[in-house]
Amino acid sequence: MAKHATPLLDQLESGPWPSFVSDLKQEAAHRAKNPKNVEFQVAQDCVDDLLGVLELSFKHGMTHWKHGGIVGVFGYGGGVIGRYCDQPQMFPGVAHFHTMRIAQPGGKYYTTEFLKKLCDLWEFRGSGVTNMHGSTGDIIFIGTSTPQLEEIFFELTHNMNQDLGGSGSNLRTPSDCIGSSRCEYSCYDTQDLCYNLTQEYQDELHRPAFPYKFKFKFDGCPNCCVASIARADISFVGTWKDDIKIDQEAVAGYVGGEFAPNGGAHSGRDWGKFDIEKEVTGLCPTKCMKYDNGKLFINNRECTRCMHCINVMPRALHIGEDRGLSMLVGAKAPILDGAQMGSLLVPFIKVEEPYDEIKEVIEGIWDWWMEEGKNRERLGELIKRQGFQKLLEATNIKAMPQHVQEPRHNPYIFWKEEEVDGGWDRDINAFRKDHLR
Repeated sequence: MAKHATPLLDQLESGPWPSFVSDLKQEAAHRAKNPKNVEFQVAQDCVDDLLGVLELSFKHGMTHWKHGGIVGVFGYGGGVIGRYCDQPQMFPGVAHFHTMRIAQPGGKYYTTEFLKKLCDLWEFRGSGVTNMHGSTGDIIFIGTSTPQLEEIFFELTHNMNQDLGGSGSNLRTPSDCIGSSRCEYSCYDTQDLCYNLTQEYQDELHRPAFPYKFKFKFDGCPNCCVASIARADISFVGTWKDDIKIDQEAVAGYVGGEFAPNGGAHSGRDWGKFDIEKEVTGLCPTKCMKYDNGKLFINNRECTRCMHCINVMPRALHIGEDRGLSMLVGAKAPILDGAQMGSLLVPFIKVEEPYDEIKEVIEGIWDWWMEEGKNRERLGELIKRQGFQKLLEATNIKAMPQHVQEPRHNPYIFWKEEEVDGGWDRDINAFRKDHLR
């Protein structure tokens, strides 16, 4: 028998898709039965109360969670997000219901044994409700009480060799795709770079000292499987400098219907005969491809590495051999100043241990942002406020054509007086000799 009536939440179970409401009801019923005879360290009916407070929020059209800030554990200022309900008498099981971020493993590779240990720990000392994974990438433990935080932290760090993630105005837990461990398109070892920078910047991760949050995300190729270009303050996107490799026989195989396009991903429906002009060359954003006399040609100087042609014809096309990554900056979700995509800062850099060149760029950005950024101002908002040229100066990166969004459109590069022959002071008469009205 449910503790609270939830007619509004029940509507969320009526659609065609799996519902989180059903999951919460299932967990609430499991805790009520307690088949393993667990000695719950938080209220046994906390998930029932979670459903109750959400129903009340829907009824009133406003949240009943107070902003709790960061709840620290000994030595760490990040990793635990405070959650407090503003109706503690009505819903005592969630009077405080903190969320913990747990650092995800590289590439999100798990063992079954490790997952079982995580779930057992959270069922014992928390609500049992988890999220795999948050937008930062972390394992999310949803709902526990303040006295349990140190206990959970000790168990994770001492017995499971597992760290908390980042929360608050700090470096958030770096997140990577599976990279070269399984993907043939990966242009660098995403897991190694992610791990190296996670270890290098532990202090920035666990002791908040930034104006606001800061995210690293590592994509092995421009397919951008962790969406770094849309969500990371610094996106590390794998790319290559040389030509796309073409297997003309395989191209003919696709045209002739021997191979299914898109790796067979669109099977199950008759899309008609494969049309290379319509499905590949005609969709190239820079029009750098053509199919002529049974052969595919690519003007690689114009290619922006969007990966569309490679995704459609993976047997015929492959990434180049001169591989590295691009660094883009300033992506974010809408908080203060709307959503932004990343802007290209470093077009190409080799990815070689100990990654000193990459760290030099990171630390130059941080020095500028921590000096000039306002409270709760993301890097992208600072760039928008002060201009991209300020960032170039802070990182000692010279302006280059790749920084220009489109021809004859350049909103942020300005000449300094010392860079102009003769400075700003000109003899107008001498100028008019060569430049008539």
